[in-house]
Amino acid sequence: MTTLSSPADRLQALRQAMSDHGLDGWWQPSSDPHLSEYLPGYWQGREWLSGFTGSVGLLTVTQDSAGLWVDSRYWVQAAQQLEGSGIELKKWTPSEATAPMQWLAEHLPTGSTVGADGDVLALKTARRLKEVLGNHQLSLDTSRDLLSAIWTHRPALPDAPVTAYAGGWSNEPASARLADLRHAMKDVGAEVHFLSSLDDIAWLTQLRGSDVDYNPVFLAHMIVTADQATLFINSARLDGALTTALEQEGIAIAPYETAATAVAALDPHLPILLDPARVTLLLAGELSDDTPLIEQIQPTTRAKACKSENDLAHIRDTMEEDGVALCEFFGWLDEALAAGTEVTELTIDEVLTGERAKRPYFVSPSFPTIAGFNANGALPHYRATQEQHSSITGGDGLLLIDSGGQYLGGTTDITRMVPVGHVSTEQRDDVTRVLKGTIALSRIHFPRHIPAPQLDAIARAPLWQEGLDYGHGTGHGVGYFLNVHEGPQVISWQAGSDSTTAMEPGMITSIEPGLYREGQWGIRIENLVANRSSNPSDFGEFLYFETLTLCPIDTRLINPLLLNDDERTWLNTYHREVYERLSARRLSDRALTWLQQRTLPV
Repeated sequence: MTTLSSPADRLQALRQAMSDHGLDGWWQPSSDPHLSEYLPGYWQGREWLSGFTGSVGLLTVTQDSAGLWVDSRYWVQAAQQLEGSGIELKKWTPSEATAPMQWLAEHLPTGSTVGADGDVLALKTARRLKEVLGNHQLSLDTSRDLLSAIWTHRPALPDAPVTAYAGGWSNEPASARLADLRHAMKDVGAEVHFLSSLDDIAWLTQLRGSDVDYNPVFLAHMIVTADQATLFINSARLDGALTTALEQEGIAIAPYETAATAVAALDPHLPILLDPARVTLLLAGELSDDTPLIEQIQPTTRAKACKSENDLAHIRDTMEEDGVALCEFFGWLDEALAAGTEVTELTIDEVLTGERAKRPYFVSPSFPTIAGFNANGALPHYRATQEQHSSITGGDGLLLIDSGGQYLGGTTDITRMVPVGHVSTEQRDDVTRVLKGTIALSRIHFPRHIPAPQLDAIARAPLWQEGLDYGHGTGHGVGYFLNVHEGPQVISWQAGSDSTTAMEPGMITSIEPGLYREGQWGIRIENLVANRSSNPSDFGEFLYFETLTLCPIDTRLINPLLLNDDERTWLNTYHREVYERLSARRLSDRALTWLQQRTLPV
């Protein structure tokens, strides 16, 4: 087969494969058998087909139409990357969850069949898709992966070694976590629990890998019963000592590809716990129709979200190391721009990652660095490439840098703004209003168990007051040397509010309000915070946020007249702590000078 070099060619090949198998439509999510956010290359089929490189998107295809569905973070980027592809940009909002399904129903005649790969389709999504299609007399076929026949040079599955995560970084053995999981299973009446989500499995087994860029996880499934735990993984990826250690922790090893067979062999009378949003249709479909299902959020999702005091101690130390790297980087950047040295968005990524790599226990970036100058910063998930990037030297305006690191002692994620040349009054006012939102949410105390989305309006209020807003969420959970995005908490009014998002002590969450003026500039200021218990109250238990991130917020971009006394006090107190903790570390003279200048009181 000849190489299909363009999205248009690939769509044509897909449509031919659809025709060969009697399919009238195709559903291509950004997904893998573990329903991950970041995907191994083997499962990046939506990107391969469409040419759109964003991390989230859904492609729907018929014989004469195609649509790519993306949220507001990607509208501008997708419009640029889809040009000439024959794929129409579809602006997807949370209030229109079933819009792609309705689109297929509207574009296909009665009796048509829509295809999807059941191996990468969440059970929850499959049920809803089947329902919507069925309401229009359409059927769903999930029996095949059409890409396997047309994707030439498809990347291989990852096979790097998997290692133990121990050595003091986590003082809780896998056996203890399994015991806690079994207690949680018993509480809901489950005899069996099936997991496919990679971060949950890595956390539960105390293992780490490198199968997914930016996330230290590995491909595996897991079945846990009252007296047995089986990890489905390629055994060649575990050395003998690790296999023995896992057995001692009560974890047996079975081949990765036998997970579906093992699910099918489960006793159909035993109640099984699974999360329909985290398990694929293909694997859930192996269960007997008579199997009692207990469908709810996975107990490990809540457990790993609540970091222990040992975890938080390591994370605080990691934040100091990350803060040192940032000081070294920003000191270099200020000096380079002042000297007229050529600096591009790509240079920023290279130098910043290089500074982090010098720090002890650094493993990798935690996501692709976003360095966006002026209009590029207005694309929330912009990423510079060799083919398309901006030079910063000699320019005027705002530079947005969103970056993070994976360290053995924790995961970081931070966004800061940098003034370049002349900055306008309007730009300073925009930055200050975003900062007011960051401060407002950072300062609050709130009831334990409150659904995280209910906190969203606090960060947005300073912007809403001026008729301004932003399209993304205000905060996401962050793992402990795991995924930079984890649940169950999410600070976003669009996420709805239920008990699964309840705020608990030990959770780490981002606070990152923003403001984006398309074609002009974008602003985001982001810190990570930890939920901490405050003094007991007659009105119940309350929590507050401990700010973990340690890096100055550039006061050259602030209009102090827009800050009230409490906001000024918060900022100066934060900067004092940043200076005291980072200056105690070993910094170069340049970095220390930059730190001193950037933490002067407002």
